[in-house]
Amino acid sequence: MQNMTPQNNYPAGNVPLFDLAHSAAFKADMVYQHLQRRFGSRVHRDEPLAPHSAFGVGGTADIWIALESRDELIGLVSLCAEEHWPLLLIGNGSNIIFTDTGVRGIVVRMTDHEYQINKEPDGKVILNVSAGSSWPRIANELAPLGWGGVEFGIGIPGTLGGGIVSNAGAHNHDLSEVLESIDVLDARGCNLEGDALSLPIKRHYTRDELDLSYRYSRFRAGHESVFDEQGNILPVPHRLIEPAEIVMALGIRLHHEEPQLLQEKIRQYQQERKEHEPPHNHTGSIFKDPLGQPASQLIEQVGMKGLRMGPVQVSDRNANYIVNNGGATTSDVLNIIKEMHRRVQEKFNVNLELNVELHGQ
Repeated sequence: MQNMTPQNNYPAGNVPLFDLAHSAAFKADMVYQHLQRRFGSRVHRDEPLAPHSAFGVGGTADIWIALESRDELIGLVSLCAEEHWPLLLIGNGSNIIFTDTGVRGIVVRMTDHEYQINKEPDGKVILNVSAGSSWPRIANELAPLGWGGVEFGIGIPGTLGGGIVSNAGAHNHDLSEVLESIDVLDARGCNLEGDALSLPIKRHYTRDELDLSYRYSRFRAGHESVFDEQGNILPVPHRLIEPAEIVMALGIRLHHEEPQLLQEKIRQYQQERKEHEPPHNHTGSIFKDPLGQPASQLIEQVGMKGLRMGPVQVSDRNANYIVNNGGATTSDVLNIIKEMHRRVQEKFNVNLELNVELHGQ
């Protein structure tokens, strides 16, 4: 994809919030019928969101669609912008918690899994891969071919596109170490109102333009769930198109390595993950690690490791995970997260930052 000259420049997180009065005019039945003619059985009405979240909680989405290509994504985003239909794009839901009231509008998940391995003129070998690709799947497919570079993420349940947003990592590695570039669908202009509205634009960014650091990229600015002054968790701000910049493809640097060595690394990483993560239904880590000490240790030191509050429980393996023992609601999950945050702040004066996102309205 060619690098395109920006038509508008929007500071990250500085696009006006979409006026929710527009979504009141969202006629779900009419929209469903329109989209069903276009996408067939992949469109669902009143879709339960719990199966699409790693934690297994949440209400319903007015409309759910599984998209299979970038062209479908570009067409749908353009249509939603023109018609003022709210749209939320998600990955595998490994770090998402949906509210009990669910999500109004359209929720989309990318299911494409396409990749090519190309040798560049400078000798680099680049994996060009769709953002919707599962990290474990791509790692398992590349290892027998002798291509290393992404095997450290074998236990990360999310997509590679989602991994960019949080600069996901494991085993003392993260995505920024191997990332070369990304292709993005910039829909920030779609979130403007009136005559200022513009259609989405394809853009190409190099790694150095993404402000990658520990569990952070510039795509996270203004798109994070935070605690208010009363300790309540606020959902990610709602815009017409969320996220406003949609990662469509990644360029990842690969290297040659013996297939047997790569597969042994994968087995080792999987075993380490198995030993430290709860075996039951759970999200990714709840909090980012603050400087100096893992969040799991702080939570354990305030007496919450293994603690149950109704149907949810702080994991007895790693206190930065929460387990749904069955029948939990989003409210149950949020209550225990709030208690973890409150106790750590009171005892250590550490304001733990969320590593999970709350979505819905």
